[in-house]
Amino acid sequence: MKLYNPTSATPATSSVTFAGLIEKIEILRSTLRWSSRLERPEIEKLLKQATTLRDEVMGLSHKERFVAAASASGEAEAPVVEPVEMSARERRQALMERSFIFEGTFGDNPKLLEALEIAEKASPTDLPVLIDGESGTGKELMAKVIHANGIRTDKPFISVNCGAIPDSLLESELFGHKKGAFTGAANDRRGKFESAHTGTIFLDEIGELPLTGQVKLLRVLEAHEIQRVGSDEVIAVDTRIVAATNKDLRRMSQEGTFREDLFYRLSVIHVTLPALRERRDEIPLLVSYFGDEAAGLLKRRPVKLTPRLRDFLLHYEYPGNIRELRNLMYRLSCLAGDTADFIHLPQDIRPKPAGLQAVAAAGGKASVADLSTATSLSEAKRAASDEAERAFLERGLQEVGGTVAELARRFDMNRSHVQMLLKKHGIHSKDFRNNNRHPEGK
Repeated sequence: MKLYNPTSATPATSSVTFAGLIEKIEILRSTLRWSSRLERPEIEKLLKQATTLRDEVMGLSHKERFVAAASASGEAEAPVVEPVEMSARERRQALMERSFIFEGTFGDNPKLLEALEIAEKASPTDLPVLIDGESGTGKELMAKVIHANGIRTDKPFISVNCGAIPDSLLESELFGHKKGAFTGAANDRRGKFESAHTGTIFLDEIGELPLTGQVKLLRVLEAHEIQRVGSDEVIAVDTRIVAATNKDLRRMSQEGTFREDLFYRLSVIHVTLPALRERRDEIPLLVSYFGDEAAGLLKRRPVKLTPRLRDFLLHYEYPGNIRELRNLMYRLSCLAGDTADFIHLPQDIRPKPAGLQAVAAAGGKASVADLSTATSLSEAKRAASDEAERAFLERGLQEVGGTVAELARRFDMNRSHVQMLLKKHGIHSKDFRNNNRHPEGK
């Protein structure tokens, strides 16, 4: 983030940020898309211009972005002031000093700070927000952050998992139903949108919403009103919508599985949360935080970690992201006494001695090379562990003919975890599929 420091002779002006500029462009694009005063060709032309402008801004260097933004503000007579670069720690401190409400902990990762800064700017508005990111990155927490920092903070926050509602009950769940509307409707019932009136509704896994449900949601966004199932009465609702997904909705809209008009309605403000592997500098902080949290819940002292377990936690890939790390710390706190070690980890991620045997069978050439360049004991252990893991996977693929599903079953591992490990080591299962089919001698 860049802040402009006006000179003493210049009256203070509002800060210009990259996130703010992108937000304005997205609002412009959304406004144009739904304008009723322009013809469609004019709207498409302006949308194309706005998209080009956004792409140009994204392509600017970090310094040029804000110089260009200041020049475009219309204050031509004001002297150009060099932007002041803020460090990640200063950005984090600035958030906290602005009374930014965050239930939990976060560090100095630039990608996460950018997401939080966008959320901070979006919070006081009623604009729809779309949060995307891998499963377990904290999308619901971010939705609560937006609600807590907004003008509706004292109003209801209603969470809905769109992927957990059967299609037949979706409309009733979201909009409610009238008594006798269908078998089992013994009483009038309010839906989630009515319950969230004047507050915020969080639509998690919005990508799982069927097309019929998408049409009805679009109507709520456009008209701000609903109808209960079995009723002709129109009910006005004033609800701020925050949606979340771990899917690529833009691609889904191009494929026809998600309505393009709904995508643009929901993504006026777009927040992307980075995966935990992209913010490894925060893992020690989160380990400590969740360890203390688990200790408080279990009413015991925070669990201690052996050096090798701590090293494992710092370098593990976390396919389940923050949720997986939190669950691991709760598991360790529950199963271990004073000190936790590998034995307290889930079986499918626990380092396996079989891997070390595979290294020995392979001659240990690569691991010896890695060990010769190691500068610390932990680095030497990690190098040996990585090579053992790679050899173990390659041997397993060789035995099952390159079938990942069979490999996962054979070693009682989660298939997605196996695929993550293969990707980590650059191993391609297809390379092992025909290895056992060649005649001898060829």
